[in-house]
Order: sequence, then structure tokens, then C-alpha cells
Amino acid sequence: MARLSTIARDLRRDTARLEFGPPVAFVYHPLEYAWAPHAQYLERYGSSAPREVILVGMNPGPFGMAQTGVPFGEVAMVRDWLGIEAPVRQPTRVHPRRPVTGFACPRSEVSGRRFWGWARARFGTAERFFEQFFVWNYCPLLFVEASGRNRTPDKLPAVEQRALFAACDRALERCIDALSPRVVAGLGRFAESRVRRVIPEGVVTGGVLHPSPANPRANASWVRDAERDLRRLGIKLPPSRKSPVKPG
Repeated sequence: MARLSTIARDLRRDTARLEFGPPVAFVYHPLEYAWAPHAQYLERYGSSAPREVILVGMNPGPFGMAQTGVPFGEVAMVRDWLGIEAPVRQPTRVHPRRPVTGFACPRSEVSGRRFWGWARARFGTAERFFEQFFVWNYCPLLFVEASGRNRTPDKLPAVEQRALFAACDRALERCIDALSPRVVAGLGRFAESRVRRVIPEGVVTGGVLHPSPANPRANASWVRDAERDLRRLGIKLPPSRKSPVKPG
């Protein structure tokens, strides 16, 4: 059974070989330049099995994993609640509107603050959360257009998707094998669709509302709706520890 760090290294290698054309102008590889904090995340929170639940995100956000190397990696939450901080190198090419400053990034990623804020409120400590859950991003790459706009993996041309998704599917399958979860749920429709393609027999699969601020439902009631989705999958949650972080 492969360790998660080995799986992530293989995914890093496989995706580094890929090429992407317009409208994508910049491709960020946080598993390369932010490997140090990512490795901390995997070793600290992904080294034991089994886990009841794997939650699968889509790909890095520009102010989250692209800065810290951690899924939904809002700087303050990663540093102060997950207890992870490590040097982040500069990517080879960056868009001037999407710089990488690592843990010095002044911007807060709403999705990450919302997600980890919920985890902190519900579980109290990161260790308690990760006893039940693990979080894996399906695609490790951030795609940025010439304008500075993000381009999500589902919007890539089909020929580019095939090679990318093949590598990401393999990594997700290996992650599932390593952690032996009872439930694998995608955060958002895209991640759910990829999960359903690779899920082994006997594992419950489904979807959970994504915490993106671009989603009006998430802005209105993400915690309530996400917990409803989790409970529909048969996941029991502990009593809430404190009020969640406001998205701001």
C-alpha cells in the first residue's frame, strides 16, 4: 500500500509532463513549489488508516492551496489551526495578478476559511477532525488565463482533460486504497462526478455542497447544507464545539 506522499509525488510527476494551450496562459504546480507544507500536511494528517470519509475538492484556489500547498489552504487556518507552515518557493512563471507569496499572502481564501472554520467549530481540534476525515484535491494544478481569471479543469478542452484526468483518477484511486474509507464525497458537482468514476465497489459515494463564495447557496447556508449532505451519506458528526468562522 503506497503512502500518500508517494502518491502525491507520482501525481506531481505525471501532471508536470502535461501541456495546456490557450486560453490557459499560466499553470501553477503547488506540489512542486509548495511541496514542503504539502508534505507536512500528508505526514501529519494522512499517515494513518483507515478513515471513515475522504472529501475530494476540485483544484487549488489562487489564495489557498496555490499559496500553502494544502487543500482549501487559507493561510491563517493552515498556519494557526492545522499547525502547518513551511517555506514556499517561487513558481517558474506567475501571472502578475496572481503572485505566490506563500504564508505571507495577505488575501484570505473564502472557501478555505469557510471549510476549515466549519471543521474547527464542529471538531475543536484538527487531530479530531482527521480521525474521521481526510481532504484530497482531485487536480493539483491551478490554471490561470492571460486576464488573470481562473480556468477550472472542467472547462479545459477534451484532449487536455483526458491526459490530466487519467493521472488524477489514478492518484485518487490510490488514495482511496491507502485510506480504506467507507464514504468518498466530492465537494461540488465536478469532484463528485470524478469520484463516481473511480469509486470501488462497496464504498458509499456522493456529493457535498462546495463552500465557494461564487455559490449563493453556500453564502446563505453552507454549514447547514453541507452537514445535511454529510448526514444523508450516513456520516455522524460530533456536537459543535463553537461558532464557525464567518466567511467575511
